[in-house]
Order: sequence, then C-alpha cells, then structure tokens
Amino acid sequence: MTYLNEILAFNEKFVSEKQYEPYITTKFPDKKIAILTCMDARLFELLPKAMNFKNGDVKIIKSAGAVINHPFGAVMRSLLVAIYELKAEEIYIIGHYDCGMSAIKPDQMIQKMVDRGISHEIINTLKHSGVELNKWLRGFEDVHEAVRHSVNMVRNHPLMLEGFPVHGLVIDPATGRLDVVEDN
Repeated sequence: MTYLNEILAFNEKFVSEKQYEPYITTKFPDKKIAILTCMDARLFELLPKAMNFKNGDVKIIKSAGAVINHPFGAVMRSLLVAIYELKAEEIYIIGHYDCGMSAIKPDQMIQKMVDRGISHEIINTLKHSGVELNKWLRGFEDVHEAVRHSVNMVRNHPLMLEGFPVHGLVIDPATGRLDVVEDN
C-alpha cells in the first residue's frame, strides 16, 4: 500500500480551499542563502525553525549525510544553480549528529539490495564497469569531518567564486542546537 490516494485527496482539499496562499513566494530565496543538508526526516521542520527561516527564505538541497561525493554531480550542480541563477550569496553545509550515514556499511547495503531482488549479476556488472559501489555507498565516521569535506569540495570547485561564503555546521536533531565547524 502506498500513501498516494491519501495524499491526492488531501491535496485536492488543500488547493480548493486555497491553503497554499500563505506559502506564495518567488523562486529566488529572500535571504539569498542555499543550504545543503541531510535528508533525515527529523530536520524537515526543525532545521528551518532552528535557523529562523520561513518558506521562501532559502534554497534547501538535501542529500544523504549532506555529503558531496562528486564535484560534478547533482548536488554541486544544484549549489551552482542556486548561486548563478537564483541569486544565493551564501552556502551553508549542515550535517547532523546521529546521522544514519555514519552507520552505513556498503557490503551490508549491497547484501540488502540482493535480498530485495537485485541480482549478483547486476552488482558484478557495475563493479566491472568501473563503478566503485563500496566507495559510492560508503558513509562517514565523523560528521564534523564529513561537513569539512563538503565545505572544501564547494570552496575548491573550479566554477566557484573565490572567497564566496561557505559555512559548515552540525545540528543536533533533538534540540536544534547548531555547532559551527567551518566559517568563511
């Protein structure tokens, strides 16, 4: 069972009653900030509230662990779009304590894929095609180091403006407390 029918029923009422009106804004962030953070469900409302942001204030990009794995992947592209097309003037990389990515074991995850029906043949084909699954799926041990890694990927990107403000923080998913890891 999926939630699709429940979501669509709610959405029909949401639109017909014009409940969207308080959220009307433009595509440009009012506070000219782009945030890369984790996809953890605990941060969905907590992070904006803990930073005093409302709808329309910031661009939020989410990825597992708030980690940038590749300098020319989707996450970095999104940050560059935020800067060059959507007028962001600061970037915040925000990891969090108790992150699931700190517990990721690539071999165990690959086994879960196999257990759910992904064939060994596909896994082996990817490995022999140059895809380093263990490296790609690997998490991290220290959230502070993971944030520093992502901050450095942004700061040192060849398409990044020199001196552009890139900040690294870690949020407590229970209280919303922010700890600064890197400041620019």
